[in-house]
Amino acid sequence: MNAGLIGAIVATYFIGAIPTSYLVVRAAKGIDLRTTGSGNLGATNAFRQVGWPLAIAIGLFDVLKGVIPVVLIAPRVGLGSVGSVLLGTVAVIGHVFSVFVGFKGGKGVATGGGVVLGLAPWAWVIAVATWAVITRLTGFVSLGSIVGALLLPVAVWFLHPAARPALPLIIALCVAIVWFHRANIKRLLNGTESRFGRRGQPVPLVPS
Repeated sequence: MNAGLIGAIVATYFIGAIPTSYLVVRAAKGIDLRTTGSGNLGATNAFRQVGWPLAIAIGLFDVLKGVIPVVLIAPRVGLGSVGSVLLGTVAVIGHVFSVFVGFKGGKGVATGGGVVLGLAPWAWVIAVATWAVITRLTGFVSLGSIVGALLLPVAVWFLHPAARPALPLIIALCVAIVWFHRANIKRLLNGTESRFGRRGQPVPLVPS
């Protein structure tokens, strides 16, 4: 492994590890998002504290954390589609296990989506549209994220033949995202999952 590739991996991890929602909510409200609501450092939990404009900005930045390694860093170190997804996965790991906030983080949906956006943009559009429809119809962001992740590899296969060599890695990434939602799945099955749009004052951490 050459120095350039090692540097790319390290840089990608730290890009992914930037705790966007934590920093924004801390600056705007003085609240530690890790101990509020679901405790998740993602845009959905942030929305409940700071509203739409900042939550959208958080989500877009988290997407960019996945796009940057694939589009800007991977080509500089000579990585193809498979290597790009592997490098992007490092950003997802950084997002989920951020060194800056005690190895906590979000669930990797936005950053994982950014990896796919950089490699297979039309498949990303299909996944996001699916997420939006499911979330709108049911009110469950987690369910939309899970269904979008499961549909993504199918969309990549049909819409991006050139990206098919990286499909096993994309499937693994999608499975990991579903795994990170295992507590949400349990709450969905138990009928205790929160619906999107409930914003208010900080509440105790929801047990997972």
